Amino acid sequence: MERATRDTPQEAARRIAERTARPTGPGTTRGPAAPGPEPERREPAAAASSGTPQAVGEVPIGDAAARLGTTPRMLRYRESLGLLPRTKELPSGRGHRHRRFSEGDLSAIEEGLRMEHDYDITPTALDFALQILADPSAMARVRAYGERVGRLRPPPTRALDFEKQKALRLLSERSQPR
Repeated sequence: MERATRDTPQEAARRIAERTARPTGPGTTRGPAAPGPEPERREPAAAASSGTPQAVGEVPIGDAAARLGTTPRMLRYRESLGLLPRTKELPSGRGHRHRRFSEGDLSAIEEGLRMEHDYDITPTALDFALQILADPSAMARVRAYGERVGRLRPPPTRALDFEKQKALRLLSERSQPR
């Protein structure tokens, strides 16, 4: 009867590495490309599934995030707040949109990021500011609050308002019995 011999620790590590080694070559994340024919290039799944050709100059969300110095997750967050230009793409396949950004979209997003940096505000603060600017009654409430706490001065009285006040005062004096 033959006795089993034990491997040295180095041999055991080598055998484990061989069993768990991933293939190398094009499309893999480890190692140099294996020699062989060039793999067939295929159209990205987003454009293929939608049935519409990709617009020239539009970039996917990962590339857009890299160009803007942010992450795809932050771009999606900003989109949920309404800080990104609206997409004109229709859902494809199972209802998913594969968001692509034009140069105009990227410049608008870049301006928003610049304002956040310049004014040291968060995306939610920028969203709030846009909501206030879009609603005149909310803008009036915020202005009144700013005047009450002393952060804003009341708007200057215009000459016509002064004349109107003067005319109303004179009329009220005439209407009072002596």
